[in-house]
This record gives sequence, structure tokens and C-alpha cells, in this order.
Amino acid sequence: MGFRKKNKSPPVLSHEFVIQNHADMVSCVAMIILLGLMFEVTAKFAIMFITVQYNVTQTSEDKPEPVNFYQYGPKDIATVFFYLLIAIILHALIQEYILDKINRRLHLSKTKHSKFNESGQLAAFYLFSFIWGCSILTAEEFVTNPTFLWDGYPHTHMAFQVKFFYICQIAYWFHALPELYFQKVLHRLGLVLLVPHYLVELLFHASRLFYFSNENKQKGFTLWALLFVIARLLTLTLSVLTFGFGLSRTDNQGFSLADGNFNVLTVRMTCLSAICLTQAWMMWKFINFQLKKWREQSQIQASKKKAVSPKSKPTKKESSRGERSLKPPTPTEHNKTSSAENLCTF
Repeated sequence: MGFRKKNKSPPVLSHEFVIQNHADMVSCVAMIILLGLMFEVTAKFAIMFITVQYNVTQTSEDKPEPVNFYQYGPKDIATVFFYLLIAIILHALIQEYILDKINRRLHLSKTKHSKFNESGQLAAFYLFSFIWGCSILTAEEFVTNPTFLWDGYPHTHMAFQVKFFYICQIAYWFHALPELYFQKVLHRLGLVLLVPHYLVELLFHASRLFYFSNENKQKGFTLWALLFVIARLLTLTLSVLTFGFGLSRTDNQGFSLADGNFNVLTVRMTCLSAICLTQAWMMWKFINFQLKKWREQSQIQASKKKAVSPKSKPTKKESSRGERSLKPPTPTEHNKTSSAENLCTF
């Protein structure tokens, strides 16, 4: 990561040079964009990278003051690009000033070191996104009115917090979650589904961080396993409720790119099938992981019973010598090793 002292400088513009200095180079690009705000000639271009674009002012009978909403467009690519740079810089800062200092104290192995950094970065992102998403849902009063998922469809406008939330999500998951923003019609459901998912992932990576610091701290994984299943069921329930019942009963039925209306049976079933397949794949991976742990524990228990109940009863001296030379690893020690390997591959 950037912002780090290097003992040996690799050749300029080499692969290793880019890896070691990419955060510094990204910082320079971000500073150039920010400096563009200081000059009138370049300000109109620099503002496109920093601020949220395509605002629309609306007035309603309930609220006398006009309210600003936002749409999407090609200029949002520039905004995503700028906050992608900010995400890289923040990652470098978290790595340099938090995770590296903890790693130096824990003296972790290479495998645990890389997994600790991965969980540390993801835990910070999930915590930030979860808190931010909860604040948006609270403002939208989703808890007291779940029908807002499909009321007023098509949802052609977004509040500032909602659009900026998705801008930051795309900046972080540029190769993984772009469809959650560009398929604007699903932005309410996507926000609701992301919040519990991020809570479960936050708990998992936080549990891994505690496990790597102390292998006796494994209780967090039990709670994670329970919440993981609940989150999958909640995702399926809300998806079926929205696509199967809510959107099918709204007045705006039809397909229109200009109006942002995709409320037809084919699109609804395609989106619902994609969500169901994704959740099924996650559950399949989770079940295989749990079965693997169960088989390992069964083998440990079987080997323990064989060692405790031998065919012939040895004398005290022979038994003490045999225990010293042939004593198998305790289930706790074996479980720790197996859990570490499983956690690194899950």
C-alpha cells in the first residue's frame, strides 16, 4: 500500500513500483482534481468529479419548500472515478496506521497476516456502510412502512443520501456491484438488502479479527452462522414480497426506458431468479463449510475414543510412557488448526 517507507526502491513504472506506490499516485490525481476547483476555467470540469450530478427540484402539497432529488447519467462515471480514488487512499491509511501496527504486535504468520488485513479492510467498509444504510432507512421510515419498496413506482428520482450511497458503493465494488446503481429501478430494494448483508459480513470479519488475535475467541462464528441463515431468508422474503406481490399490483405496468419503468413479468422474474440463485449459491457454500467442520470434529471424537479405550489395560508406568510418546493432539488444538484453515478458505 502507499504512504509506506520502502527499504529498496524498485525500477520506476515497474509492476512492483506501481504496487508499492499506487496510493501515492492516486493521491496526486485526486489533488489535481481538487486544485481544479480553484480556477474558473477548470472549475466546471472539476466539480463534475466531486459533486453529485443531475439534481431535479420538486414541490409537493405536503411540503411547501422545494425538495431536491437526483437522477443518473453519464457524468456519474466521473463522480464514481473520483470516489474510487478516495477509497484507495482510505484503504492505504487504514492499512498503514491501524492494521500494520496491530500486525506488528500480533506477529502473525503469512497466511494469517493476509487474511487479517483482508478482514480488517472489509470490516471497516461493512461497518461504515451498515451505519450509513441504517441512517438512510430510518429517514425513509422503512421500518414502519415496508410498502415504500414499491409505492410510487417507477422510482425515477433518488434522494441525495441514496444516490451518494450508491456512488460510494460502486466506487468500492467497481467490478462487483455496478448493476445495483445502473438498474435504478431496484435501488430501494437493493439498499434494504445490503444493510442486513453488511451486518452479517461485518460480524464474520470482526470474528476473524478476534480469532487471529486469540484462537480461543470463536463464539462470534456461532452468532455469525445464525445471522447468516436469517439474512438469506430475509433477502428471499423481501425479494418475493417486492417482485412477486408489490410490483405486480402497482398501477404502472409496462416497459419504458424513457420513464425508467421496467415493471413487466419477464424483468421481475429475471431479477427474482437472479436473487434466488445468488442466495442459493451462498447457502450451498455455507452448508458445505459447516459439513466439513462437522466431519472433522467427528473424526477427532472417534480418534479420541480409540485412544482412551485400548484393548489391554497397561500398567501405570507403561500408561504414563505411552501417554508421553503416543499422546494424540487434543481436540481443542486440532480444532484450532482446522478452523484456521477453514476460515482462510471460506
